[in-house]
Amino acid sequence: MTISIIIVIFLGFAGGVSVGAGFVAFLTVLGIIPRLTQLSKTMKMIHHYEWAVVIGAVAGTSASLQDPRLYFPGFILVLFGLAGGIFVGMVAAALTEVLNVLPLLAKRLGIDGKIVVLLMAIVFGKVFGSLFHWMYFVD
Repeated sequence: MTISIIIVIFLGFAGGVSVGAGFVAFLTVLGIIPRLTQLSKTMKMIHHYEWAVVIGAVAGTSASLQDPRLYFPGFILVLFGLAGGIFVGMVAAALTEVLNVLPLLAKRLGIDGKIVVLLMAIVFGKVFGSLFHWMYFVD
C-alpha cells in the first residue's frame, strides 16, 4: 500500500470517529431521545427509540459505504420519505424544546410577540426548500 492510501484510510476513520462522537454527544448531553419520548408521550418505548437510532446509524453507514440500488414502487418511497420526515421533524422539535432556541431567536430579532410567525416562516422555508430540491435536483 502506498502512503497516500494509508493517509486516506486514516482521515476517513478519523472523520467517522469525530462525526460519531458528535452524534453521540448530541443525543446524550442534550437528552434528545428522552425529550422526544416525552413530546410523543411514549416513555415506555424509549428502548425502541434508542435501538432505532443505533440500527439507523449502522444501516446508514453501511449504505454510504456501498452503492445500494433499491427498486421500490413509488407509494413505498412516499411512506419511507414520510417516516423520515416525521423523525427529522420530531428530533428538530425536541432539540428546539431542549435549547429554547425560538424564544432566544425571537428576543434577539426583536419580535418577542411573533414567535408563531417565526415558526411558520421556518416551516414554510423548509417545505419550499425541500420541494425545490426534489423538483429540480432529484431525478
